[in-house]
Amino acid sequence: MIEKFAFIRDYGKLERPIRNVIASEFFIQAVNATFMNILPLYMTRKGYADGEIALYITFRFIGVFVLALPLGNFIKGRRLMPLFFISNLCVPTFGIISILSIAYHLPFVTPVALILWGASFTFMQIPVFPFILRNAPKIHQTSAIALSYSTWSFGGIVSGIVIAVLDFINPVLFDEQFILLLFSVFGFGGLYFLNKAKVLYEVVDETEKVRSFSSVYKYKTDWGLITKALIPTLIIATGAGLTIPFISLFFDKVHHLDKGQFSLLSFVAALLVAYFAMMVPKIKERIGYKIAIPSTQSLAVISLVALATTQYYSQYSIAVVVAGACYLIRQPLMNMASPMTSELVLNYVGKRNREITSALTSAIWSGSWVLSGLMVTVLFVYHFTFANIFLLTALLYAFGVLLYYFLILDYHKKEELGLIEK
Repeated sequence: MIEKFAFIRDYGKLERPIRNVIASEFFIQAVNATFMNILPLYMTRKGYADGEIALYITFRFIGVFVLALPLGNFIKGRRLMPLFFISNLCVPTFGIISILSIAYHLPFVTPVALILWGASFTFMQIPVFPFILRNAPKIHQTSAIALSYSTWSFGGIVSGIVIAVLDFINPVLFDEQFILLLFSVFGFGGLYFLNKAKVLYEVVDETEKVRSFSSVYKYKTDWGLITKALIPTLIIATGAGLTIPFISLFFDKVHHLDKGQFSLLSFVAALLVAYFAMMVPKIKERIGYKIAIPSTQSLAVISLVALATTQYYSQYSIAVVVAGACYLIRQPLMNMASPMTSELVLNYVGKRNREITSALTSAIWSGSWVLSGLMVTVLFVYHFTFANIFLLTALLYAFGVLLYYFLILDYHKKEELGLIEK
């Protein structure tokens, strides 16, 4: 049993300042995980219709979409630590404003607060991988990226268990609003670790500094290479936007799980995601991108199809068991591929394209989720079921997996030719 967790020792070898930055990211992700799971339920309790919820949720991603590309240009050749401070301060602040504006049904404040919430999250989300690739030794980069990616899971673990315990103690007192406010305040804790990490001397490549917005696009950026690398991400992100923000509504309205029950399920899923995500360096070392990425993602697609079809027999008690099991299988399988695909894409595009690629990745995820959220809003109006929407996601995922496989083949071909920067 101990040997199954022996790989954790490798993470202790990461430089302390990098671990502190990743620790600060955990606090932001705890807020993010709580909003992802509880915000739709909170809005339902406050009297918002499904279509309204889908529309409002899209505002969270508009801020990221609008800010991503300018921020990706801005961070080239600049220190990134100040951006982490902005994120750790503003995400909890705008989270609190969003919660209160929803409670009082302020139609003009809520969209603005959610947009600024998403924009604040961008200041952590976009720079963190370039920060790691600049400052971590090559031998530790995969581990650092995997640990950074796992902060979403660790945030979900803490969020899930706290919500489940509070719901067990008193579900009325510790309602959705209390929980969202609690975790928003908790998000300020990341500032403590950033204060400890600021002693780090950041590596900033002077050759990557640019004087104008136009110069980076004309002389520094290989758009053909970046486009080829990010097409699979675009397909996967579009599918994810149709499902992930609404999974709690699926379990609530189809299988009648309350916030405590769903949070407990999310807690177990987050444990599995964290464990397998942290095993990524070992998995990559043993079987490589070519097998690890397509196999895990393909099995995740099969699990999603099985999850979606439980709506067709939801009147039977076995349906919720099958749905929960499929969710627990799907989550680690799909998510454990993400650290590998992130590293693959950033290495594929090369050093001079990393910052803008990281920004575009965030823009694609956010933009796709905005588009997907609007699509779900329309689909709900036309009485599409959750099952139909999730099956559409599975179809998009399958196409994205195929495109990733072709990208991996091209990556290895370039690697053999010495075209991949080490």
